[in-house]
This record gives sequence, C-alpha cells and structure tokens, in this order.
Amino acid sequence: MLHVDPISVATPAAPLLTAVATGPAATEVTASAGALAAEAAPPPFSVTAVVTEARLDSWLAVGLVLAAGLYLYGVYRLRLRGDRWPVARTIFFLGPGLGGIASVTVSGLHAYDTTLLSVHMVQHMVLSMVSPIFLALGAPVTLALRTLPTGPRKRLLAVVHSRIARVYTFPLVAFAIFVVNPFALYFTDLYRYTLEHAWAHEVVHAHFIMTGCVFFWPLLGLDPLPGRWPYPGRALLMLLSVPFHTVLGLTIMQSTTLFGGDWYPSLGLSWADPWEDQVLAGGILWAGGEFVSVTMLAVLVVQWMRQAEREARRIDRELDRQEARQRAAESTA
Repeated sequence: MLHVDPISVATPAAPLLTAVATGPAATEVTASAGALAAEAAPPPFSVTAVVTEARLDSWLAVGLVLAAGLYLYGVYRLRLRGDRWPVARTIFFLGPGLGGIASVTVSGLHAYDTTLLSVHMVQHMVLSMVSPIFLALGAPVTLALRTLPTGPRKRLLAVVHSRIARVYTFPLVAFAIFVVNPFALYFTDLYRYTLEHAWAHEVVHAHFIMTGCVFFWPLLGLDPLPGRWPYPGRALLMLLSVPFHTVLGLTIMQSTTLFGGDWYPSLGLSWADPWEDQVLAGGILWAGGEFVSVTMLAVLVVQWMRQAEREARRIDRELDRQEARQRAAESTA
C-alpha cells in the first residue's frame, strides 16, 4: 500500500500560507491552513491504524527484503553441500532481527514517528537495542564466510579485520558511541531538523541500527571479530549500560522544555498532549532500556557459562589423551 505521511504534507502549509498572506487576509489564511493541517493529520493512534497505515515503498523495506533473501540463500547453499546451519540462528536473524526492524519502520508506526515522541522512542529501542542483538545472534558474517567464493571471502575478511573495523568494534569505543549519540540527538537542534526533513529521519533510523550493531556485535555476537574482550569484561560493559538509559529516560520525563521545540504543539492534535506524551516517551526509554540491558546481561552470563563448560570439556579431553599416551609409554617400557 503506497502511503504518504500526512504530517510531512500538511505541516509546512501553515507557515507558507501565512508568509504569503499579509494584512487583513492573514487571519483567514492562517485559519484555513490550520483546518487543512487538522484534516490531513493522522487518525488517533490505535492498533488498527498501525495495520492500515503500513507501507512498502521505503528504501529500508527494500533493504530488509534483500538482506532476508541473501541470508536464506546462504543457508540454502550450505544445505546443498550437506553442511548444517543452526535453525535458531536463522530464526533470530529473520524474526526479531529483520522482523523487529520492519515492525517499527514498515508498519503503521512510521506514520506516527514524527507525530508522537513516544512512538519514536519505541522505534529507538527496537532499532538500537532489540533488533541488533538478534542480528548479531544470527551470525551473518560467519554464514557469508562459509558460503562465499574464495575472492569475496578474502575481501570480507579484509574488511572485518581492517583498522576501521578494529576501532569501531573496540568495546570502549562502541560503548562511547552508544551512550553519546542519544544525548547528541535529543538535546540539540538536530532532533528538530530530523522532524522537518523526512530523509534525515530515515538516516536516523539507519544510524540507530548501526549504533546498536557496533555495540552489541562484539558483546553477544557469534561472528569472528577482532579485539573481542573476555566474558568478564563484556559483562561489566553491559552492566554499565543499565544506568545510562535510566538517566536519559528520567531526564526526558523531567524536562521543562518540549523536544523538537514547538513542532508537536503546532500539529494541533486533539487526541494527544505533547507534554504527557513526552513523559510517556521517557518512561518507555527508561523501563525498556533497563529490561533489555538486564536481559542481555543474563544472556551474556549464559554464554559465559557455556564457554566455560566447553573449555572444561576440552581440558578433560586433553588430560585423557595425555593419560593414554603415558599408559602406552609405560606398557612399551
């Protein structure tokens, strides 16, 4: 279904018409522009609207379909030659990974992401924290390395182990980017700019995904990345990310100024109060961030325990081999 965002069409009309009309006609023109904006505004937020306002004409939707197709093709290539690929990885990558991105960008939520700050915060959480985790657990780089021909595989390895990749995937650098970005976005004029320009808003979505991948891939991912920390260091870094969302969420809830300036009040929505919605947005970021961080800390601990068990079994096998060699030497003597 082809969808045109009514906010991007209606909002610029009022200032434009007001600038043209001056004198006694200004009041009449401004009233007409306000009526036009109110008429073109999206309907009250509901589950039905999330379904009916869905769109499939964005570049992000094309990218999601392409990524899913390439991943499934890689799994198919492995099965053709008799190799196994864990089903759980495919489910993680296609379901909560790509599917999570689609649920907040292709669904009707996108029609409200410049209308309600709370909807934008839901997108923020999913794109930067939820989906990147499951994309990392899907191990797409490992899948590509196992299916690509020799030439492309060498080029991919060169990219993964390049200096730029080493810098951005270094846990402290990734953590700094993950923490600083939201403050740089919401507490500057940049957020207002993204509301006024649709292309900038789409770039922010892509940036959320990239930031989450850079942070979570070295911590929870299964792909061979350079400079990966041992599990105790990863667990500490994940633990440090918990208070960050608390501080950001509480700051948004207690802010005495509206994010985006007069953008949300200028929409004139009778079914939404910008102040109450901003408090809700901060609560979503606070509660959602803590829940995801604590849950992923638990996942990291489980991975740590499994790695310790595998290491213990490896040591046991090595000791058994050493004992067998010693018995053979004794019987020979």
